[in-house]
Amino acid sequence: MKILNRLTLAMLMASTLAAACKNTPGNDSNSDTSTVIGTGGNADTATLPPVETKAPNSDYKPAFAGQTRAPGMRTKTPLIVTIINSSLNAPWAICNLPDGRFLITQKAGSMVILTSAGVKDKEITGLPAVVNAGQGGLLDVNIDPQFSSNRMVYWDYAEQQSTGGSLLAVAKGKLSADETKIENIQVIYRAQPAYSGGNLQYGSRMVFDQQGNLFITTGERSGDDIRMKAQDLSAGIGKVIHITKDGAAVPNGPFANTANALPEVYALGLRSPEGLAWNPVSNELWEAEFGPRGGDEINVIEPGKNYGWPVITYGIEYSGAKVGDGIQQKAGMEQPLYYWDPVISPSGIAFYNSDVISEWKGNLFLACLSSQHICRIALNGHKVIGEERLLASEGQRFRALAQGKDGALYAVTDGGRLYRITKK
Repeated sequence: MKILNRLTLAMLMASTLAAACKNTPGNDSNSDTSTVIGTGGNADTATLPPVETKAPNSDYKPAFAGQTRAPGMRTKTPLIVTIINSSLNAPWAICNLPDGRFLITQKAGSMVILTSAGVKDKEITGLPAVVNAGQGGLLDVNIDPQFSSNRMVYWDYAEQQSTGGSLLAVAKGKLSADETKIENIQVIYRAQPAYSGGNLQYGSRMVFDQQGNLFITTGERSGDDIRMKAQDLSAGIGKVIHITKDGAAVPNGPFANTANALPEVYALGLRSPEGLAWNPVSNELWEAEFGPRGGDEINVIEPGKNYGWPVITYGIEYSGAKVGDGIQQKAGMEQPLYYWDPVISPSGIAFYNSDVISEWKGNLFLACLSSQHICRIALNGHKVIGEERLLASEGQRFRALAQGKDGALYAVTDGGRLYRITKK
């Protein structure tokens, strides 16, 4: 491993890990280029100001103390940051395989398997056609909890409909013995209705519950003419849905006995939810979503709860106008655990649950797009007690995260990189 430089950073605010990994992406998919970083200093969150220094887009006030702009913090553990692959093609999701390799989706419609060192091992093609436009494409992927014995893979993607428009489709199939194709592909769910007004906000993150059923986020597709479907229980968009491996609604869902409601709806009122993860400490389902101008959120998802969009939000329209009535609170609608204004554009999220970097254990990490950093969140129950920005000078749109089998944190970027972050 080539170590480029050694930096001890004691930065004002919380923008840490600022040393760029200097490499030029080439044809070699394995770019073993590293930086050693020791942040040092005092990580006491009470001594650091919030990491966000820009003015908010609105004058909206938080509903409770600590709901936004938490104190800054710094990682004390010296870290090694390595770009282990720089030749991925618009990766969108990263999933651990049982043997320590990674299964990664690429937006144009293929998957790749990389070794733990970042070397391309296999490419999986022949998947159903995707709408690779806007925020559409081949999106999230996960493997069956019994993958070692059944080799089943689940993924979702933007699918064109013959009747017009596109929607989020969920498929499953068996990884072939040679790992180059998915066999016996079945589409098990489609988030209706399809929409022809653009290719934005599909949602798509998927997580298995402890019974082997799937939670999947669906976006509300962005248009003014469809966004209210997030509040409509007869629509499958702007929701968290809960389905079996065959695509049926999990029995006894919160709206199973509600007239005209889809029985698979688990929670509603979401805008563009690209983050979903189990909290291993509290055993809860956590979600992150984009607001418009301001109003990115973290939510704890509970059955039957309404998370407000587009009725309540801490964001404003891109035009600067209010969203709806411009309210942030309403009876029967949940407050976000935390929000950002300006936005960070959170995509994939992951909880860190390893002792390798012990001070990170139990922390939530968010892959951030427009703000181009990895966001680290420290928690005390449902309260955010610290925020840190990692890899902020890399100039990368971070798309998805995973804790590896080795306890390192791995992150893919829209620009085709796979980063490994681990203890020195």
